[in-house]
Amino acid sequence: MKKKIFLIAAMCFMIFGLAACSQTDPKTVDYNGYSYDDLQSQCKAMAQALSTLPEEDKEYYRTNGAEEMANLINNWDEAVEEYGTFVDFGDFEVTISGKTLTAAQTLHMEERDMILTYVYVYHSMEVEDVTIDGVFSVGEKMSTALMNTVMGISVVFIVLIIICLLIFCFKIFAYLDQKKAAKEAPAQDVVTQIETLEEQQMDAADDGELVAVIAAAIAAAEGASADGFVVRSIRRR
Repeated sequence: MKKKIFLIAAMCFMIFGLAACSQTDPKTVDYNGYSYDDLQSQCKAMAQALSTLPEEDKEYYRTNGAEEMANLINNWDEAVEEYGTFVDFGDFEVTISGKTLTAAQTLHMEERDMILTYVYVYHSMEVEDVTIDGVFSVGEKMSTALMNTVMGISVVFIVLIIICLLIFCFKIFAYLDQKKAAKEAPAQDVVTQIETLEEQQMDAADDGELVAVIAAAIAAAEGASADGFVVRSIRRR
């Protein structure tokens, strides 16, 4: 029993010791050759430069500078237009995740705080990206997520309704085609009957001419008049 109590106490001391080690002061850590103050100074210098950069210099960087710098200036101007002008610096935080180190400086603006974030490749400390994002509350994030969900579901239902309408239209077109064919069928029957009657009349006319020729031939052979002969039927071979 005493051994078990001793073992549990030793495990508790180990856990508390690991927790205490993990809570190292970030200001005393060496970030691959950079100190906490170095990273914070870089973020503050960028924020101050962006907030005081004249418009003619901004236009120069947009047209002649690197694409990353032009995008950063555009993002800063959009943030200032939405959140107001820069007022003061807030909290600073350094985070290491895998091969990436992020240094995030909170900036107090007139209407809403925002975060200027430097993203480094940790093994070389090269700047991979610089971003500017607004700080939103949990309620605002949930509201935005809900709106996005509602919009996504609405788009899906609208597409399904459009597909159903298209399928229904195809059925209507097929019905109209069948109705049109049914109307055209009697007209085709009348045309067929007329053509058949014309063929019968032509056959009757041909038979009459044939009877006259036969009667004339017989009358010539007998030396008599053709009026005395009557042809009862004609058989074709």
